[in-house]
Amino acid sequence: MKKAWVSLLAAFSLIVLPLTSFSADDTKEVDRVENSGKVMSEILNVPEDLPQDLLDKSYCVIVLPSVLKAAFVFGGSYGRGVMTCRRGANFNGPGWGPPTMMALEGGSFGLQIGGQATDFVLLLMSDRSAKGVLTSKVKLGADASAAAGPKGREASAATDATMRAEILSYSRARGAFAGVSLEGSTLRPDNDANKKLYGKEIKAENIVLKDEVKAPPSASLLLKTLDTKSPKRKTS
Repeated sequence: MKKAWVSLLAAFSLIVLPLTSFSADDTKEVDRVENSGKVMSEILNVPEDLPQDLLDKSYCVIVLPSVLKAAFVFGGSYGRGVMTCRRGANFNGPGWGPPTMMALEGGSFGLQIGGQATDFVLLLMSDRSAKGVLTSKVKLGADASAAAGPKGREASAATDATMRAEILSYSRARGAFAGVSLEGSTLRPDNDANKKLYGKEIKAENIVLKDEVKAPPSASLLLKTLDTKSPKRKTS
């Protein structure tokens, strides 16, 4: 009888422990996806923040919630978040697809964003920048042209250089929303985080371009917000 109980417990541990381990392992990723949805919802519900016309022309959106200045100052750390793109081969939608986890690396003292946690939102304005970020590490300002994004009414007065940028970046700290330059930083897919979120090895490009997985429940607010506010990309 004792041997039977030992065997039963061993079998139970083989089944339950991996599930417990996976659940604990992906908690941070789930939180980041959920927080990204909250950030996007709050920003898009303030009309004077992100210009609707720019959002409507964007191919993809990257949201990095609660990035700390210290992570950039000391070089070795980075901000983490998610990237979601419009569905379809040409990013024409309708709708937004499952998110891929992303990492933003600073590595310089140029990012003076204050001591508090800062949310970042990046609009990717071309298919080249979208595909580049999905497949490799991209240095902003070098591999892809980048600029501080105009906000609200400022969009109509933006320079040609700003409007031609492939990536427009914004920050929000203590409720203040503004365009911010992230030139010199790098963006890259966080495939280790994708493995934790989706439970298997999967590349960012396969998530977004090949639609190989369904969006996790944690992405519901992010995708619902974007689907509601900008269901289809404007091509002109």
